[in-house]
Amino acid sequence: MGELIKRLREGLPGEAVLTDPDVIGAYANDMASFCEAGTPAVVVLPRTVEQVRHVMRTATALRVPVVPQGARTGLSGAANASDGCIVLSLVKMDRIIEINPVDRVAVVEPGVVNAVLSRAVAEQGLYYPPDPSSWEQCTIGGNIGTASGGLCCVKYGVTAEYVLGLDVVLADGRLLSTGRRTAKGVAGYDLTRLFVGSEGSLGIVVKAVLALKPAPPEQRVLAAEFPSAAAACAAVCAIMARGHAPSLLELMDRTSVRAVNALTRMGLPDTTEALLLAAFDTPDPAPDLAAVAELCTAAGATEVVPADSAAESDLLLQARRMTLTALETLKPATMIDDVCVPRSRLADMLDGTAAIAEKYALTIGVCAHAGDGNTHPVVCFDPADPDEARRARESFDEIMALGLELGGTITGEHGVGVLKKEWLARELGPVGLEMQRGIKAVFDPLGLLNPGKVLDLCDPDGLKSSPSGD
Repeated sequence: MGELIKRLREGLPGEAVLTDPDVIGAYANDMASFCEAGTPAVVVLPRTVEQVRHVMRTATALRVPVVPQGARTGLSGAANASDGCIVLSLVKMDRIIEINPVDRVAVVEPGVVNAVLSRAVAEQGLYYPPDPSSWEQCTIGGNIGTASGGLCCVKYGVTAEYVLGLDVVLADGRLLSTGRRTAKGVAGYDLTRLFVGSEGSLGIVVKAVLALKPAPPEQRVLAAEFPSAAAACAAVCAIMARGHAPSLLELMDRTSVRAVNALTRMGLPDTTEALLLAAFDTPDPAPDLAAVAELCTAAGATEVVPADSAAESDLLLQARRMTLTALETLKPATMIDDVCVPRSRLADMLDGTAAIAEKYALTIGVCAHAGDGNTHPVVCFDPADPDEARRARESFDEIMALGLELGGTITGEHGVGVLKKEWLARELGPVGLEMQRGIKAVFDPLGLLNPGKVLDLCDPDGLKSSPSGD
């Protein structure tokens, strides 16, 4: 341990190297439940690319694993520490280097908070669409690491579609630049996309070139109440089949609506079995909202209410964003699933999840980016009750199995991390798994980067937790 700290301090300022056990313990895990976390040997908070390179050169020389972190708002354990690792926190690298309205790009460091970037580009009439629910806390580096989504993905897409180029520090400390800042570019293999969603297992992102869009008009929201989740899902299918392009199409089930009401007193309709929120950000959203209202009514909606103002629209969106926080008040702990299915199977996913909740006698609230088929079943449980904790874990696994059976994926935007790595093998199949492990071996032959996450190249216990001879 002493040699590791000594070498790190040779290239980092004293305040950037944290060794106090009470302090570094706070960096052990992200927000995921049921994910193992170890005790880091040290936490480092670099401010420059050269400092990150020094950390990785030191880690390689001493064969010490490195766990990259952003704001630790993740929900899969991807930022959890392993025993004896270096936690590499990038939150101090938080500069917006450039916003270019002509090229419509922003150049940022990984520690920039999503909402800070969004507001900065808005001041110049531009728009950075990816908006995870944790956008006030989560960082761009973390968004890139997990390929985050958000409420607007149905129209604007996910983080991967906005990352044009990256500067990445590799496991051995070399600096790699990928991609471009031009509107077009197809030179060579697309290494940029390879790093997006890799959860820090291939390299450390230290700079990103992000695509921007012109700021759209303020969106208007419509709320529709349904007597069943299946009816709401039928409306979703009708909206998409008719060629509408909503800027948002979100669903909250009965459990979610009641939890939000109890927490916020927003006055959402407690009697509804499913609440669908649709929004349009076109110059004149009225015709689209009227057409969607008709489709919702035809699908069985009991009430359809367009927002009267921008303020009322914002209130409805705030209710959706509060869903997870509200569900967390129902039990001491939650497990948040992230299964994405074809839109045509969305009703089967929600009905199947309700059946799983009944089977295991658990409260499972569901909110969904319905326009994407991306569901977030939230299993609420008491970890102090061993039987309930067991049922929670088993129900979580059944939900993932259901998603795969319906032709979906185990994660639409939260990532694999620790929570789902066994399920990743089932989704990829043996050939896919072999190819991905081959890619990992090229970028990280010693298996130092985020061991125990996503794809295990080697047994993380085989890595040294401290330099030999210490």
